[in-house]
Amino acid sequence: MQKVYDLVVVGAGIAGCSIAYTAQKENKRVLIIDKASTPATGGSGAAGAFISPKLGIESPLLNLTNLAFGYSSNFYKTNFPKYFDQSGIVRLPKDAKDAKNFEYYKSIIDANSKILTPDELKQFGVKSQFDSLYFRDGGVCDAQGICKVMVEDVEYLQMELSSLEYKEDNWILNSQIEAKNVVLATGYIGYKDLLGYMGINGVWGSRGDFYTNSDIKVCMHQNISVSALHNGIIKIGATHVRSKNPCMVCDGEPLKGLIAKAKELANIDELTLKETFCGMRSSSRDHFPTIGKIIDTKYMLENYPNIKKGYNKAPLKHFKNLYVFNGLGGRGFVFAPLMAKWLYAHIFEDENIDSKVSPDRLFLKWARKL
Repeated sequence: MQKVYDLVVVGAGIAGCSIAYTAQKENKRVLIIDKASTPATGGSGAAGAFISPKLGIESPLLNLTNLAFGYSSNFYKTNFPKYFDQSGIVRLPKDAKDAKNFEYYKSIIDANSKILTPDELKQFGVKSQFDSLYFRDGGVCDAQGICKVMVEDVEYLQMELSSLEYKEDNWILNSQIEAKNVVLATGYIGYKDLLGYMGINGVWGSRGDFYTNSDIKVCMHQNISVSALHNGIIKIGATHVRSKNPCMVCDGEPLKGLIAKAKELANIDELTLKETFCGMRSSSRDHFPTIGKIIDTKYMLENYPNIKKGYNKAPLKHFKNLYVFNGLGGRGFVFAPLMAKWLYAHIFEDENIDSKVSPDRLFLKWARKL
């Protein structure tokens, strides 16, 4: 008898690995497929993977990010302590005006935090003229290590998805794999015929891992992030380049700007490059994650053509048991654990998805631009 999976996940970045891990822990029969032989070979592998809150004026995106920050820091500490260096993270102000806002930021973020003076920062190896905000629960993940260990007990198949057909209440992938539910966690590449209305774009990122003797005791962030010293290595990342030709923008030196900025932030002496990581992260138009059921756009446009003129009363038709997990942006490792929990509950427990992250929010605006 042919095996029928409860869930097939397409894509083995942090999004795909998180939902596969969550479902496997609930004893679901799970398969993850990816065109690469190992997880996290794309944008997730190149991520800085810093677990840090979002600062700024209170907003729905800030609140969601910081909810995910609290959840993810506890998730990694509990489940993957060997791959999460929870040394804490210092958020450095850009200038004196920014520093004055830090008490406000502290008041609206439900996290273990405190203000550090410039003298206190020196003890951590951090340079700053201003008071800064320290989050004890922050830190940095081993991006590739986390993804690999997440799916070590999940069936994994190196394969590129070439066909997807719904037949007799199940999805058939590549005419050979049968699944009750499918999650497309394919990053910025996506499948435009299915996911095009979501407007997922790629943001190029570069990170460097360096050997150093500099005693950096805490992670820090101001435009870029620098990790604490761990096993003789610090991580410096990551750039955020929106360009069709990011390699031209980098001009062969993707880490040049990162290194210069890192030396402004921390007491760093000699650096010896261990490895460079580059890849595309996926980001949605409004910077919220995008998780949930996928709309059948062809059906909607054929049956409700006035949608293009702004008609918004048409009932949305979704593909049955086909889901997306995408658009996590530069905070993929912050968002992924909580979003995987929500998506699992949506798929297997029929829980509603928060409208702020549902793909439905993106459909009508897309249709009006056709």
